Amino acid sequence: MKISIVGATGYTGAELLRILASHPAAEVLYITSESQPGTAINEIYPHFTRFYGKALASLAELDKMAAQSEVIFIGLPHGHAMEVGRKATAVNPKIKIIDLGADYRFKDHDVYEQWYKVPHTHREAQAVYGLTELNRSQVREASIVGNPGCYTTASILALAPLVQHKLIDLTSIIVDAKSGVSGAGRSLSLGSHFTEVFESVKAYNVAGHRHTPEIEAALGELAGEELVISFTPHLIPVARGILSTCYASLKQGVTAEAVDEAYTSLYGDEYFVRLLGRGGYPTTKNTRGTNFCDLGWHIDKRTNRVVAVAAIDNLVKGAAGQAVQNMNVMFNIEERTGLDNAPLFP
Repeated sequence: MKISIVGATGYTGAELLRILASHPAAEVLYITSESQPGTAINEIYPHFTRFYGKALASLAELDKMAAQSEVIFIGLPHGHAMEVGRKATAVNPKIKIIDLGADYRFKDHDVYEQWYKVPHTHREAQAVYGLTELNRSQVREASIVGNPGCYTTASILALAPLVQHKLIDLTSIIVDAKSGVSGAGRSLSLGSHFTEVFESVKAYNVAGHRHTPEIEAALGELAGEELVISFTPHLIPVARGILSTCYASLKQGVTAEAVDEAYTSLYGDEYFVRLLGRGGYPTTKNTRGTNFCDLGWHIDKRTNRVVAVAAIDNLVKGAAGQAVQNMNVMFNIEERTGLDNAPLFP
C-alpha cells in the first residue's frame, strides 16, 4: 500500500511511522509538516535513523500526494483534517482517508460543532467511526474512517458489553480516566512541563472534555437511545498509557455470571482485547507499546455496581495502532499485520 501521512511530526505521527516501519505491506510515500518542511524526519526524531531519512513535504503537494497514494493518514488538529479529506477525495475518489483527529468521528455534525467550536466543512463525507472491534464490517467498506480518541477507546471498550446486553442503568455511568503526558501532544505548554507534572496527579476539563460526546455517541448507538455520562480525565506523570475506570449501577437481578458472559461473548474472539476476567486488574505497563486493550471487571455487591477497568497505550491502541488496524481491515489484510508485538516491559 502506498501511504502518505499528513502531520507526521507529532507524537501520534511518529508512532504511526514506527509501526509502519515493520509493516510488510506498507510503503510510505510522503510525510508532511507545515512547520518544518524540507527537514529529514530522522533529524527531528533521531530514533528513526536507518529506518527513515525522508524529507518532510508540505500540504502544497496534497494533489500529488492524493494522486499517488492509496491511503492518507491525517494527524492534524481538529478543524484541518476535513479540508484535507475533502480535497484529497476530490483528486482521487478511490483514496482511503484515516483521520486520527476528531473531524470525522461524529455522525451528528452539530454535536461536533458544539464541542469543537468550528464549522464542519465536509458534511457530505460518509465517514465510519473506527473503533474496530465494534464497527469492523463498516470499516471494511469505508473510504473515510474517523479514528477514535484515546480516552474514548478505553472507555467504550470497557462499557460496551454492559450497554449492549442492557445490564446497567444508562443514567448511572461514570468514567474516571487517567492519561500519560504524551496525550497532550508535543507542543510546549506549561501544563505538561516536567516540573508541573512530575510527582503530581490532577483532574482537568471536568464536565467539559471533548471526548465526552464521543463516548456518549458510541454507547448510545449500542444502547439504541441517547445517554449522558459523567467523565473526568486526569493527567498522570508517565509518558504513555490510559487507565479508564468505569462505574455503573446494575439492573435489578443482573448476576455476576451475566456480566462475565457479556464480556466473553463480545470480545472472546478479539485478538487485541485481552480479558483479565472478573477480579482482574489491568495496568498500563502491560500494554505499553502495543495495540492491546486489557479489560477487567468487578461486582460491588454493597452498591450493586459494576466497575470495569481498561488499560491501553494511548499512542497505539488509542491512536496510531488502531489506525493501522483499521487500514488493515480496509485493505483486507490480516488485522494483526504490523501490530503483533509483545509489550515493552519494564
